[in-house]
Amino acid sequence: MTTDANLDLRSSFRLTQYAHGGGCACKIPPGELEDVVAGLVPWTSPELLVGLETGDDAAVVSIEEDRAVVATTDFFTAVVDDAYDFGRIAAANALSDIYAMGAVPLVGLNLVGWPRDVLPMELLAEVLRGGADIARQARMHLAGGQSIDDPEPKYGMAITGLADPERLLRNDAARPGLPLTLTKPLGIGVLNNRHKATGQVFAEAIESMAALNAEASRAALATGVQAATDITGFGLLGHAYKMARASDVSMIIDAAAVPYLDGARKALEDGYVSGSTRRNLAWVQPQVDASVGEDELILLADAQTSGGLLIVGEVPGHPVIGEVVAPGDHRLIIR
Repeated sequence: MTTDANLDLRSSFRLTQYAHGGGCACKIPPGELEDVVAGLVPWTSPELLVGLETGDDAAVVSIEEDRAVVATTDFFTAVVDDAYDFGRIAAANALSDIYAMGAVPLVGLNLVGWPRDVLPMELLAEVLRGGADIARQARMHLAGGQSIDDPEPKYGMAITGLADPERLLRNDAARPGLPLTLTKPLGIGVLNNRHKATGQVFAEAIESMAALNAEASRAALATGVQAATDITGFGLLGHAYKMARASDVSMIIDAAAVPYLDGARKALEDGYVSGSTRRNLAWVQPQVDASVGEDELILLADAQTSGGLLIVGEVPGHPVIGEVVAPGDHRLIIR
C-alpha cells in the first residue's frame, strides 16, 4: 500500500537526475561489446543449446529431454523519476528476455545498486515494491538477491526460467518468406530522454515499459513461431540486424507500418535523441539500404527500454512491419 508519506518522498526526488544515462540507453554500444567478448572461450558442453555465439536474449541449457533452463540478467540506471515505476519497468525488462526465448519465468533475484548516503532507503523500498508487483503478475518466485552501495541508483533482476528445448524462440531461426511482427510501439527512448531533461511524465510510455511480453510470447509459440527477439537498448534496427546476421538472412522493414507512442515524433523534432540511439544507427548504417529520411532512421534505431518482441511470423492483434528475405547478406532494407 502506498502512503501519503511515500508519495511525498517519491515526488521529492527525481531519480533520473542521479544517473548519467537511463534504462537500456545506458548499455555499452553493441559494436564495443562484441569486441570485448570476441576472445572469450568459456567451458561448454552439448547441453548448452544457446550461448554466446549468436548474441541471443538468454542462455539455454538442456537438463532433460523435454526441459531446458533459461537464464538471463538485466539491470540499469533509473529510466523514470518515480521509484515504484522504475522498479516495475526494470523487472518487466528483465523478464522480457525470458519471454523472448519462449520460456516461462521460475525465480528471480534482485540486483540493486543504491547511493545510500544520497537517496533515502524508503525510495529503494519503493523500487523493490515495484519489482515485486511485476514478479507477482508474472507468477514468478522472488527470492532475495544482491545489493551494493553505488554512486548511481541501479535495479534489475537475474531470472531463471524453463522452456521446452524443441519450442524455443531463437534469434538464429528466422527464415525467408515469413512476416515480421512487432508487439509494442517504438518511441520509448526519445520520450524517456525528454522526461529526464524536463520532468514531463508520459504515462503511456511508462505503462508500455511496465507491460509484460508474456502474452505475445505465448501467442507466438501457439502459432508455431521459431524466431523472436526483444527490442531494447540497440533499437529496432540493431536487434533486427543481430537477428538477420545470426539467421543469415536479410529483412525488409516497412517504416510506415511501425507503430509509435504518442509524442515520440515531437520529442525527436525537439531534439531529445540520446547518444546511444545515434551510436545504434552508426553501428547498423553500413548494413542499411533506406529510402526514408534520417529522422525516420533515428526513430527506428531509438534505444528502447522494455520494448516489445520482434517476431518472425504473424501474431494476431499485432502489426506486421516487414518480412524476412534472401539472400543472406544481412541487409536491412527500409522502405
